[in-house]
Amino acid sequence: MNKAEFEAELRKLAQAHETRTENERCVQCTGCERCVDCTFCKNSKALARCHYCVDSQRCSDSTHCRSSRDLVRCNHCVACERCTQCSYVVRSVDCTECTYCFGCVGLVRKDFHILNKPYDRSTYFAITSRLTRELGLG
Repeated sequence: MNKAEFEAELRKLAQAHETRTENERCVQCTGCERCVDCTFCKNSKALARCHYCVDSQRCSDSTHCRSSRDLVRCNHCVACERCTQCSYVVRSVDCTECTYCFGCVGLVRKDFHILNKPYDRSTYFAITSRLTRELGLG
């Protein structure tokens, strides 16, 4: 096998993977494509071992996430991208092991932050409940 043959075969495999639509070992998933070992997900694509996720793509081992992409071991995240082991995080990107963060980018092991700034618990919930309604994320 030479470089050209390798590149051609790799392109062929990638194209076949992208055009595949069937799910494997999923239970009660609707409108999903290329999901594996998921339960009760809706309108999602390429999830692995996720449960109750909606409108999400390429997430793994996550639950109750919505409108998110590329999450790993996250729970109850909304409109997030590339977060790992986060819970109750909204509109955040590249966060790791965070809880209750809203509109944050690149944080690690932070809680109750909005736009990367810390807040006490009650202030956090007062601000984010209003923002959630105004942004239509509820």
